[in-house]
Order: sequence, then structure tokens, then C-alpha cells
Amino acid sequence: MCTRMKVALASDHAALGLKAELAEWLLTLGHEVEDLGPNGPESVDYPDYGYKLASHVAAGKAERGIALCGTGIGISIAVNRNPKVRCGLVSEPLSAKLTREHNDANIIAMGARMIGSEMAKACVEAFLNTPFGGDRHVRRVDKLSNPQQD
Repeated sequence: MCTRMKVALASDHAALGLKAELAEWLLTLGHEVEDLGPNGPESVDYPDYGYKLASHVAAGKAERGIALCGTGIGISIAVNRNPKVRCGLVSEPLSAKLTREHNDANIIAMGARMIGSEMAKACVEAFLNTPFGGDRHVRRVDKLSNPQQD
């Protein structure tokens, strides 16, 4: 079991149910949970919530983040616009583990229409339990926040 941490979640309207289920589950595990919205079923724009989550994690207000939309693709693109975060789109526990171990991801994205709640929980568990591998990965991760122009 992982160390208790502060986890922020954000979604669009398509992932509202999965977000609520994950938030409740994380609380039962003893994590501090911050729900950054939305709070109702009305249609919203996933970039707004992706940017909000990225800023929140980049500012150190949460140790990890979970971004959710219908496919996970759009919100992961929005989150990754912030150079201080690294978000991996995951659909099973191995990709969640490796995005932490190799990429030092501090946010994962998942698609509520693509993944069931039990698989989503398994992904979150792998994500929260896996430390960054360091070593050979440090140089590569540093380049993600500082792209070189040729």
C-alpha cells in the first residue's frame, strides 16, 4: 500500500461518475482528495479542467493528479501543456506503473468511456504505489520540461 498523499481529480461531464467513484475510493484508502470539478452533469470543456488540474499539481497543491474525460485523450493533451507536469494516458496497470517509473508522471489520464471502474482503480493504485526509477530516466524526464530547439 502506498503512502497517504494529496490527490487532485478533474474531469469533464463524460467522466463525472468515474471521478466521483475514484474520489470516494481514494478517501477510504486514507488519501486527501481534492475534486477540482465539474460538480454537475452539464456539458463542460475538458481543456478548462485539464488546465486547472495541471496548475494545481504544478503549484504543489497536490502530489498527484487524475484527469478524466470520455477517452482520456483530450484532457491529457490539455494537462501536458503545462511544462511542470507530466501526464500519461493509461488504460491498464502496467502503463500506469511505467509512466511513474520511467516518466516521473505526476498525473494520469483515463477515459471513462474506455475503462471500467475496477480497471481504473487498478491503474490509480499502480500509479500511486510506484516510485520514479531515477537513474537513466532523469536526463530524459528533464528534457520533457525543457525541449531543445534545433
